Amino acid sequence: MQQAVPTVERITGDLSRDRCGGTDTPVSQSRWIDQPLNGEQQGGTPRRSREGRTGMGTVLLVALAAVVATVVITGLVRAGRREAQAEKTRLAEEAQRQARRSLEAVWVMDDRQFEEYVAQLCRRDGCTDVKRVGGSGDLGADVIGWLPDGRKIVIQCKRYAKHRTVGSRDIQTFNGTARAEHGADVPVFVASCVFTKPARAFAARQHLTLIDINLLGFWNNGTALTSFLDLDIARSGTSRKLRPDHD
Repeated sequence: MQQAVPTVERITGDLSRDRCGGTDTPVSQSRWIDQPLNGEQQGGTPRRSREGRTGMGTVLLVALAAVVATVVITGLVRAGRREAQAEKTRLAEEAQRQARRSLEAVWVMDDRQFEEYVAQLCRRDGCTDVKRVGGSGDLGADVIGWLPDGRKIVIQCKRYAKHRTVGSRDIQTFNGTARAEHGADVPVFVASCVFTKPARAFAARQHLTLIDINLLGFWNNGTALTSFLDLDIARSGTSRKLRPDHD
């Protein structure tokens, strides 16, 4: 008897029955090939993609927090600087008010008394051979003396009411005589009020020392005369008038 040769269809059928517990149900090869591995593609989104987005979100949050912290710290530093500057300005203004209050007696002096008062301040600060020379025909010199370093100082004094100002014309006149007529090394103009802005600008260009009511208050309270000689009067002074005692 001739033995039957197994065909491809038979072998496939046998394998299918063996894998399915002896049943004749065909098994599709795609069931084994297309099975998802480790659940990576279940739910339609790969696990690695979700983890990548989560990590990127964390990085963005950290960066945003750093930016916010920087902005907050910068704002606090600037606010602190503004407060410090405001406090410095307040203290300077209070010092000026205190200095002016010490000059109440000055505004009731006459011209001669004011000149002698300035001469006494010069003597207190170590100036020598100080003389009050003001009067008719003084050519702008009211007090003359010598500084501790030997330089000759020539001072013109203006005892004005507190709400008045000394203008550029008075400063120009003094500039024309202080050095040429009196041989001043250091010309100084002292006033019991403030100087106008043009007067201060002219004095700065001509290297004149101006002592207004505010600086006079500090001088009166103990600041040495030499402290005022190198001031940039164009920037250190003020042109704001004081209020009169009576409106």
